[in-house]
Amino acid sequence: MSTVRRPDHRSEQHGGHRSARSPHSAGLRHVLTHLITPLLMCIGMGLAYLGAFANPAPHQLPVAIVGSGHSAQLLAQSINDKAGGDLEVRTVGDRSAAVDRLNHQEIFGAYVIPAKGATTGAAKGSSGGAGAEGVEGAVAGPSKPVPELLVASAGSDTSASVVQKVFTPIAAHQGAPLKVTDVAPTAEDDPTGQGIFFLLVAISIGSYASVAVIGGAGAVLPVRWRAALAIGTSFVVSLIGTAFAGPVFHLVDHGLRCLWAMAWLYSAGILLIGTSLHTFLKRWTTLGVMALFVMLNFTSSGGIFRPEMQNGFFAALHSFWNGAGFVEGTRSHVYFDNYGLSGHVWTLVWWLVAGLLMVGVAAPAEKRRRTAEAEAAANAAALAAAAVAATVPEPEPTSKRDSRTTVRSARAAGGAATEAREEAADVDEAADADVEMEMEEAVGV
Repeated sequence: MSTVRRPDHRSEQHGGHRSARSPHSAGLRHVLTHLITPLLMCIGMGLAYLGAFANPAPHQLPVAIVGSGHSAQLLAQSINDKAGGDLEVRTVGDRSAAVDRLNHQEIFGAYVIPAKGATTGAAKGSSGGAGAEGVEGAVAGPSKPVPELLVASAGSDTSASVVQKVFTPIAAHQGAPLKVTDVAPTAEDDPTGQGIFFLLVAISIGSYASVAVIGGAGAVLPVRWRAALAIGTSFVVSLIGTAFAGPVFHLVDHGLRCLWAMAWLYSAGILLIGTSLHTFLKRWTTLGVMALFVMLNFTSSGGIFRPEMQNGFFAALHSFWNGAGFVEGTRSHVYFDNYGLSGHVWTLVWWLVAGLLMVGVAAPAEKRRRTAEAEAAANAAALAAAAVAATVPEPEPTSKRDSRTTVRSARAAGGAATEAREEAADVDEAADADVEMEMEEAVGV
């Protein structure tokens, strides 16, 4: 008795379901993998911005009491004791010395104690004549002198506000209103002085977003060509930033040439470093560049809060990070008569040098990788040719069999070539998709 095995339709159905699910599973894994980048960006931005800006408080903020007498010493000591390390109070001999230190950003506020016996205000008089009941006038004696607070809002508007909040109650305790004098005011169209910070943001975004384009779409180009594109792009970005600062929004009213030079140094450093990193990080380049030039850069630049208003980590970054070099260099050039400008320019120069050194490291590394890829491709082609040759049987004596063998060989070779073309097309499509996604992530943020 023979047995006939019935076809198992259930296995066929399950196989069909598995084949239908496999493309969706691969697509889901692809999406989940790429979601890691924006989630890490969310975590990094939250830690950086909230860590730097959420709870600003003075830390050894330098201020001064103007006066050389015993009362000035006592007041300075009293404020130091009550501040508990928040302020660093010192005494300055006279008002001109305090103004000089404010212009050098050695202090951020100076409280001028009114001298004893000083008078303010004008006297009003009265006069009368014979045969008249008299004409009333106002007679005013000398008015009480008031204390004065000197600030430099161009150095930091937030620091000036904090200093004013510190000394206003002291003046009120002495029974006098506080007179505030700004010895270094900001530009008329930038009353808070934070326009320089937002200029930094615009130049930074133009620079690091260009990294995704040059590194992704230009991946087929040699490193030296991409470096040249980075230099040219930084020139354009710096010109756009200078236009914003001058004729468009009037953030500065002089010194645009020096501002452009610093903007170019800043942008070129970002573009060269980012372009070099793309050789090693690939699709993680956007996250790496954002960590360097957004998360750690904007928060330590001093554009919103100076380092004396931040914790030790961001205050330490302020001393050598490139964003701080651009912001402080622009302030020094525009508002403080170039005091300390050379140090800030050197900060930008060193970042540019770091970018050039990274280009020098990336070029040979990419050359070695491309050589290895070419060798791997040649080996794969050789294996494919060997596989095609293995499918060809021994030649038969008749010409008919020779013709059949030739046809089969041609078909096999054609099939292998077709498969190779399809695989190359799939690789190109995947590369294009990765480049497009990287640019979207960079520009979208």
